[in-house]
Amino acid sequence: MIPTKSTEQNLADHGIDVQKQLDGLERHFVDLQRQIQRLQKFAAMGTMSAILAHEFNNLITPVIAYSEYALRANDAALMQSALDKTLKHARRAADLCRRILGMACDDQMGPVPTRLRPLVVDAVECLARDLEKDCIDVSIDVDDAMSARIHAASIQQVLFNLILNARQAMLGRRGRLVIRAECGSDDRILLHIADNGPGIKADVIEEIFEPFYTTKSRHDRPDRRGLGLGLTISRQLAEENGGTLTVQSRYGHGATFTLALPAAE
Repeated sequence: MIPTKSTEQNLADHGIDVQKQLDGLERHFVDLQRQIQRLQKFAAMGTMSAILAHEFNNLITPVIAYSEYALRANDAALMQSALDKTLKHARRAADLCRRILGMACDDQMGPVPTRLRPLVVDAVECLARDLEKDCIDVSIDVDDAMSARIHAASIQQVLFNLILNARQAMLGRRGRLVIRAECGSDDRILLHIADNGPGIKADVIEEIFEPFYTTKSRHDRPDRRGLGLGLTISRQLAEENGGTLTVQSRYGHGATFTLALPAAE
């Protein structure tokens, strides 16, 4: 007589199968989250490219005009001046390309003590555009000694997203972007990114971190559009680094995003 499994054994085997399926779904969900994070990074880079195309045109146009004039004049001193200008602009263009490539790379280094001021400065410069050209004043008040234990590349992505959002919010008005750091409680460093844009309405402030929530999807300029993933991914990345991302705003009076990060020991 062939022995049969008991009901208890069948239930146990079924439970194991269900658990394996749940584990597989969890791994798949984590993989999808990582893919979405990468897609959002490339979407941000697409916006950056729209800005970059304008900046490259501003760099190349005077180089061409100055060089053509110097060649026609056949003046050695003028040619030297044109060469100096060409070198200056070429270095600026190379620096912009380096920053874009840095944003595109996936740095696999884990959480390490990282000085925050260079990270903030680099995130601002990743815009590839002097914000003064958009009538936006920038103030960075981050002590050189302040460090957090973070995955630097992912936090730079968060900072870039927040700075890009602030720029988009202030376009068309005299703007002010203030990035300030202070020591918080529970061994946290608080990074405040504040703008004087239109702010966020009270009835939607809890929705802005939801996937695909955006007020910029229909804008006719590519550097002012949004997919509605930037803040969602930014909050996820902050949490993956042991931190939080919150916002305070009074409609008509700007918004302040606060990134709380674990201080380096």
